[in-house]
Amino acid sequence: MDHIAIDLGGKESEICRRGDDGRIIEQIRRPTARLSSYLKRRPPSRVILETSAEAFKIADAAIELGHDVRVVPATLAPSLGIGSRGIKTDRRDAQLLSEISTRIALPSVHLPSPTSRSRKAACTAREALVNSRTQLINMVRGWLRTQLIKLPSGDSTTFPRRVRSKVLDQPEGLPEFIEQALRVLDVLNQQITLADDELEQIALSDPLCLRLMSVPGVGPVTSIRFVAAVDEVSRFPNAHALQSYLGLVPGEHSSSNKKRRTGITKAGPPRVRWALTQAAWSLRRARKLDPLSLWAQSVEARRGKRVAAVALARRLAGVLYAIWRDGTRYEPSRLRLPT
Repeated sequence: MDHIAIDLGGKESEICRRGDDGRIIEQIRRPTARLSSYLKRRPPSRVILETSAEAFKIADAAIELGHDVRVVPATLAPSLGIGSRGIKTDRRDAQLLSEISTRIALPSVHLPSPTSRSRKAACTAREALVNSRTQLINMVRGWLRTQLIKLPSGDSTTFPRRVRSKVLDQPEGLPEFIEQALRVLDVLNQQITLADDELEQIALSDPLCLRLMSVPGVGPVTSIRFVAAVDEVSRFPNAHALQSYLGLVPGEHSSSNKKRRTGITKAGPPRVRWALTQAAWSLRRARKLDPLSLWAQSVEARRGKRVAAVALARRLAGVLYAIWRDGTRYEPSRLRLPT
């Protein structure tokens, strides 16, 4: 079997092909968009890629063509010698990856399904719109403070109307640059509403998301984010493994006889961790007598609100894992919580 290492680039990629004996057969550059055509002409081989924006699309094409694909984590690359001694080139990287592949079976990251990647992209697009809205609202609020103007309370969707109503009563009126920002906010609010409707339709049409949303505090965005990140629940042997993957478990920094626990590792997808934390806050507000909420209250009494929220987010991840694994819905009576 040949070993084809590809150092991916935005426009062009470096390819190094070796035989099983480790000898370089071919070293060439090809446009990244035409890599599928190159792989189509090769017999079934081991294709080695490093994680990047282009990696999964190329991996899909290679798998479809019958190749054995390994997508190597970028964090593993330095330990393989890539970039050692301050020398890093596309040609050298491809040579190193292909050489190592002939000697050991390189580990691969999980290859997310097309559905998983599509849902992640939809959630990311919505979050980009929300972040843009937040930045504009903060800018306008900053200007309002310079004018000693205090707005009546309200949510983000009514912010432009509240600003216009308040400022237009002032003798100076509304500056054009603020009106421009408010017009953009009007458009953003419309697009965010459309994005929310789209995600809600996705969640309501997915039986798994519907089961996950039976958990108090878990809505369409959280359920979709969770399902897209996990993709295949069977790749996690237990709930703790999933919680660790999501970066919701305490870290440890120990040496010799000294042992020190740290805060959560934050090693996993940050937006899933954020969504679960928001779900935890929502659960505590809406279902104060739920067993999960009561357990979080006991944690808060010992450790404070923030620690309790993260602990509840971790517990929610475990509950969602069990619901997915067992094909069930949320049943508070079946919860087994630590004392």
